[in-house]
Amino acid sequence: MWGLTPVDQLVCRIQFQQASYKGQYTPPEADRHSIEYPGYNGGSDWGSVAVDPTRGIIIANYNDMPNYNILVPRAKADALGWKPRDEIPYNPHDTGHAEGAGDPQIGVPYAVNVNAGWRLPYTGMLYKEPPYGGIRAIDLRDGRTVWDRPLGTARRNGPFGLPTGLPINIGTPNNGGSVVTSSGLIFVAAATDDLIRAIDMKTGKEVWSTELPAGGQANPMIYTQNGREYLVIVAAGHHYMETPVGDYVLAYALPEQK
Repeated sequence: MWGLTPVDQLVCRIQFQQASYKGQYTPPEADRHSIEYPGYNGGSDWGSVAVDPTRGIIIANYNDMPNYNILVPRAKADALGWKPRDEIPYNPHDTGHAEGAGDPQIGVPYAVNVNAGWRLPYTGMLYKEPPYGGIRAIDLRDGRTVWDRPLGTARRNGPFGLPTGLPINIGTPNNGGSVVTSSGLIFVAAATDDLIRAIDMKTGKEVWSTELPAGGQANPMIYTQNGREYLVIVAAGHHYMETPVGDYVLAYALPEQK
Protein backbone atom coordinates (compact mmCIF):
# COMPACT_ATOMS: atom_id res chain seq x y z
CA MET A 1 0.00 0.00 0.00
CA TRP A 2 1.40 3.34 -1.07
CA GLY A 3 0.35 6.95 -1.40
CA LEU A 4 1.81 10.26 -2.50
CA THR A 5 0.88 11.69 0.93
CA PRO A 6 0.04 10.10 4.31
CA VAL A 7 -3.65 10.80 3.64
CA ASP A 8 -3.47 8.95 0.32
CA GLN A 9 -1.82 5.99 1.99
CA LEU A 10 -4.45 5.94 4.74
CA VAL A 11 -7.29 5.90 2.17
CA CYS A 12 -5.50 3.11 0.31
CA ARG A 13 -5.13 0.99 3.44
CA ILE A 14 -8.80 1.47 4.34
CA GLN A 15 -9.90 0.44 0.84
CA PHE A 16 -7.62 -2.60 0.99
CA GLN A 17 -9.09 -3.73 4.31
CA GLN A 18 -12.65 -3.33 2.99
CA ALA A 19 -11.99 -5.18 -0.27
CA SER A 20 -11.79 -8.87 -1.05
CA TYR A 21 -8.31 -10.16 -1.82
CA LYS A 22 -7.61 -13.90 -1.89
CA GLY A 23 -4.52 -13.89 -4.05
CA GLN A 24 -3.96 -14.02 -7.78
CA TYR A 25 -7.34 -15.49 -8.77
CA THR A 26 -9.63 -13.45 -6.51
CA PRO A 27 -13.12 -13.53 -8.07
CA PRO A 28 -15.07 -10.27 -8.49
CA GLU A 29 -18.04 -9.58 -6.22
CA ALA A 30 -21.15 -7.40 -6.34
CA ASP A 31 -21.34 -6.59 -2.62
CA ARG A 32 -17.82 -5.18 -2.23
CA HIS A 33 -14.76 -4.32 -4.26
CA SER A 34 -12.17 -6.95 -5.03
CA ILE A 35 -8.50 -6.54 -5.89
CA GLU A 36 -7.23 -8.07 -9.12
CA TYR A 37 -3.45 -8.40 -9.01
CA PRO A 38 -1.90 -8.48 -11.49
CA GLY A 39 -4.52 -6.41 -13.30
CA TYR A 40 -5.82 -7.25 -16.75
CA ASN A 41 -3.17 -5.02 -18.31
CA GLY A 42 -0.50 -7.51 -17.31
CA GLY A 43 2.06 -8.94 -16.61
CA SER A 44 2.71 -9.10 -20.32
CA ASP A 45 -0.07 -7.58 -22.40
CA TRP A 46 -1.00 -7.83 -26.08
CA GLY A 47 2.44 -6.53 -27.14
CA SER A 48 3.79 -9.95 -26.14
CA VAL A 49 7.51 -10.78 -26.02
CA ALA A 50 10.46 -10.63 -28.41
CA VAL A 51 12.82 -13.59 -28.83
CA ASP A 52 16.47 -13.68 -29.89
CA PRO A 53 16.93 -17.32 -30.96
CA THR A 54 20.68 -16.88 -31.51
CA ARG A 55 21.41 -15.67 -28.00
CA GLY A 56 18.59 -17.68 -26.46
CA ILE A 57 16.99 -14.65 -24.79
CA ILE A 58 13.35 -13.61 -24.29
CA ILE A 59 12.68 -9.88 -23.89
CA ALA A 60 9.46 -9.25 -21.98
CA ASN A 61 8.14 -5.83 -21.01
CA TYR A 62 5.39 -6.00 -18.41
CA ASN A 63 3.09 -4.15 -16.02
CA ASP A 64 2.94 -4.50 -12.25
CA MET A 65 -0.36 -2.90 -11.22
CA PRO A 66 -3.53 -3.97 -9.42
CA ASN A 67 -7.13 -3.26 -10.44
CA TYR A 68 -9.92 -2.36 -8.01
CA ASN A 69 -13.10 -4.01 -9.31
CA ILE A 70 -16.76 -4.36 -8.44
CA LEU A 71 -19.65 -6.06 -10.22
CA VAL A 72 -22.73 -3.89 -10.78
CA PRO A 73 -26.22 -5.41 -11.30
CA ARG A 74 -27.35 -4.94 -14.90
CA ALA A 75 -30.46 -2.96 -13.93
CA LYS A 76 -28.31 -0.42 -12.11
CA ALA A 77 -25.86 -0.26 -15.01
CA ASP A 78 -28.75 0.35 -17.43
CA ALA A 79 -30.10 3.11 -15.17
CA LEU A 80 -26.65 4.73 -15.20
CA GLY A 81 -26.63 4.65 -18.99
CA TRP A 82 -23.65 2.31 -19.26
CA LYS A 83 -23.27 0.71 -22.68
CA PRO A 84 -21.07 -2.02 -24.17
CA ARG A 85 -17.91 -0.62 -25.72
CA ASP A 86 -19.06 -1.26 -29.29
CA GLU A 87 -22.11 0.96 -28.66
CA ILE A 88 -20.15 3.96 -27.34
CA PRO A 89 -19.67 6.64 -30.04
CA TYR A 90 -16.00 7.14 -30.88
CA ASN A 91 -14.45 10.24 -29.34
CA PRO A 92 -10.63 10.47 -29.54
CA HIS A 93 -10.58 13.10 -26.79
CA ASP A 94 -12.55 11.03 -24.29
CA THR A 95 -10.16 9.32 -21.86
CA GLY A 96 -12.85 8.65 -19.27
CA HIS A 97 -14.03 5.28 -20.60
CA ALA A 98 -11.13 2.94 -20.13
CA GLU A 99 -11.89 -0.70 -20.80
CA GLY A 100 -13.83 -2.10 -17.88
CA ALA A 101 -14.85 1.25 -16.37
CA GLY A 102 -18.60 0.70 -16.42
CA ASP A 103 -18.94 -2.08 -18.99
CA PRO A 104 -22.05 -4.31 -19.23
CA GLN A 105 -20.99 -7.91 -19.77
CA ILE A 106 -22.56 -9.89 -22.63
CA GLY A 107 -24.84 -12.71 -21.51
CA VAL A 108 -24.61 -12.07 -17.76
CA PRO A 109 -26.76 -9.94 -15.42
CA TYR A 110 -23.83 -7.72 -14.41
CA ALA A 111 -21.63 -4.91 -15.56
CA VAL A 112 -18.12 -4.50 -14.22
CA ASN A 113 -16.62 -1.27 -12.94
CA VAL A 114 -12.83 -1.39 -12.92
CA ASN A 115 -10.51 1.16 -11.39
CA ALA A 116 -7.63 0.18 -13.68
CA GLY A 117 -4.35 0.54 -11.86
CA TRP A 118 -6.25 1.29 -8.61
CA ARG A 119 -5.80 5.04 -8.84
CA LEU A 120 -6.37 7.76 -6.29
CA PRO A 121 -9.62 9.70 -6.90
CA TYR A 122 -8.05 13.16 -6.82
CA THR A 123 -4.37 12.97 -7.69
CA GLY A 124 -4.80 10.13 -10.21
CA MET A 125 -1.71 8.41 -8.78
CA LEU A 126 -1.62 4.65 -8.36
CA TYR A 127 -1.95 3.11 -4.91
CA LYS A 128 0.93 0.76 -5.60
CA GLU A 129 4.49 1.90 -5.03
CA PRO A 130 6.54 2.34 -8.26
CA PRO A 131 7.73 0.77 -10.46
CA TYR A 132 4.48 0.19 -12.34
CA GLY A 133 6.15 -1.51 -15.29
CA GLY A 134 9.46 -2.89 -16.43
CA ILE A 135 11.37 -4.86 -19.02
CA ARG A 136 13.17 -8.12 -18.40
CA ALA A 137 15.62 -10.40 -20.21
CA ILE A 138 15.05 -14.12 -19.61
CA ASP A 139 17.34 -17.02 -20.50
CA LEU A 140 15.40 -19.45 -22.70
CA ARG A 141 17.37 -22.44 -21.46
CA ASP A 142 16.56 -22.27 -17.76
CA GLY A 143 14.10 -19.38 -17.25
CA ARG A 144 16.73 -17.39 -15.34
CA THR A 145 16.33 -13.60 -15.25
CA VAL A 146 19.41 -12.07 -16.89
CA TRP A 147 18.42 -8.51 -15.96
CA ASP A 148 15.28 -6.67 -14.97
CA ARG A 149 14.79 -2.90 -14.94
CA PRO A 150 11.99 -0.29 -14.78
CA LEU A 151 10.67 0.93 -18.16
CA GLY A 152 9.54 4.54 -18.51
CA THR A 153 10.32 7.87 -16.87
CA ALA A 154 8.23 10.41 -14.97
CA ARG A 155 8.68 13.12 -17.61
CA ARG A 156 5.07 12.88 -18.85
CA ASN A 157 3.56 11.65 -15.59
CA GLY A 158 2.61 13.23 -12.29
CA PRO A 159 -0.19 13.98 -9.80
CA PHE A 160 -3.40 15.63 -11.05
CA GLY A 161 -2.39 14.69 -14.61
CA LEU A 162 0.42 17.27 -14.61
CA PRO A 163 3.69 16.15 -16.23
CA THR A 164 6.65 16.48 -13.89
CA GLY A 165 9.24 16.72 -16.67
CA LEU A 166 11.56 14.64 -14.51
CA PRO A 167 13.75 12.05 -16.27
CA ILE A 168 13.50 9.72 -13.24
CA ASN A 169 13.11 6.11 -14.34
CA ILE A 170 10.07 5.22 -12.23
CA GLY A 171 8.79 2.42 -14.49
CA THR A 172 5.46 3.51 -15.98
CA PRO A 173 2.51 1.46 -17.20
CA ASN A 174 3.23 0.25 -20.74
CA ASN A 175 1.43 -1.26 -23.73
CA GLY A 176 3.11 -2.56 -26.87
CA GLY A 177 6.00 -4.96 -27.31
CA SER A 178 9.65 -4.75 -28.33
CA VAL A 179 11.80 -5.84 -31.25
CA VAL A 180 15.37 -7.15 -31.17
CA THR A 181 18.18 -6.86 -33.70
CA SER A 182 20.96 -9.26 -34.63
CA SER A 183 23.44 -6.70 -33.28
CA GLY A 184 22.01 -7.10 -29.78
CA LEU A 185 19.76 -4.04 -29.46
CA ILE A 186 16.21 -3.93 -28.10
CA PHE A 187 13.89 -1.21 -29.40
CA VAL A 188 10.80 -0.44 -27.35
CA ALA A 189 8.39 2.46 -26.82
CA ALA A 190 5.23 1.29 -24.96
CA ALA A 191 5.70 3.46 -21.83
CA THR A 192 3.69 6.59 -21.03
CA ASP A 193 6.67 8.95 -21.37
CA ASP A 194 6.30 9.07 -25.19
CA LEU A 195 9.88 7.94 -25.80
CA ILE A 196 11.20 5.21 -28.03
CA ARG A 197 14.45 3.79 -26.73
CA ALA A 198 17.23 1.37 -27.54
CA ILE A 199 18.47 -0.98 -24.82
CA ASP A 200 21.60 -3.09 -24.82
CA MET A 201 20.39 -6.70 -24.69
CA LYS A 202 23.43 -7.87 -22.76
CA THR A 203 23.33 -5.31 -19.93
CA GLY A 204 19.85 -3.78 -19.95
CA LYS A 205 21.42 -0.31 -20.24
CA GLU A 206 19.60 2.32 -22.32
CA VAL A 207 21.88 3.53 -25.12
CA TRP A 208 19.54 5.82 -27.12
CA SER A 209 16.12 7.45 -26.93
CA THR A 210 14.08 10.05 -28.76
CA GLU A 211 10.69 11.67 -28.23
CA LEU A 212 7.67 10.59 -30.27
CA PRO A 213 4.99 13.08 -31.38
CA ALA A 214 2.26 10.86 -29.91
CA GLY A 215 2.01 7.84 -27.66
CA GLY A 216 4.06 4.86 -28.85
CA GLN A 217 1.78 2.07 -27.64
CA ALA A 218 2.70 -0.19 -30.54
CA ASN A 219 5.22 -2.86 -31.52
CA PRO A 220 8.23 -1.44 -33.40
CA MET A 221 9.51 -3.14 -36.56
CA ILE A 222 13.01 -3.54 -37.99
CA TYR A 223 13.65 -4.02 -41.70
CA THR A 224 16.68 -3.88 -44.00
CA GLN A 225 17.03 -2.12 -47.34
CA ASN A 226 20.23 -1.97 -49.38
CA GLY A 227 22.13 -3.42 -46.46
CA ARG A 228 21.00 -0.78 -43.92
CA GLU A 229 18.64 -1.37 -41.00
CA TYR A 230 15.62 0.84 -40.32
CA LEU A 231 13.40 1.13 -37.26
CA VAL A 232 9.69 1.86 -37.80
CA ILE A 233 6.93 2.58 -35.27
CA VAL A 234 3.35 3.81 -35.40
CA ALA A 235 2.72 6.60 -32.88
CA ALA A 236 -1.04 6.87 -32.47
CA GLY A 237 -1.53 7.27 -28.71
CA HIS A 238 -3.73 5.21 -26.41
CA HIS A 239 -6.76 6.38 -24.43
CA TYR A 240 -6.23 3.90 -21.62
CA MET A 241 -2.62 5.04 -21.21
CA GLU A 242 -3.72 8.69 -21.57
CA THR A 243 -0.96 9.41 -24.07
CA PRO A 244 -1.26 12.02 -26.86
CA VAL A 245 -3.28 10.91 -29.89
CA GLY A 246 -1.75 11.07 -33.38
CA ASP A 247 -1.53 9.29 -36.72
CA TYR A 248 2.22 9.10 -37.28
CA VAL A 249 4.36 6.44 -38.92
CA LEU A 250 8.01 7.16 -38.12
CA ALA A 251 11.17 5.56 -39.49
CA TYR A 252 14.70 5.88 -38.13
CA ALA A 253 17.83 4.81 -39.98
CA LEU A 254 20.36 2.88 -37.91
CA PRO A 255 24.05 3.77 -38.39
CA GLU A 256 25.56 2.29 -41.52
CA GLN A 257 27.75 -0.74 -40.99
CA LYS A 258 31.36 -0.18 -42.05
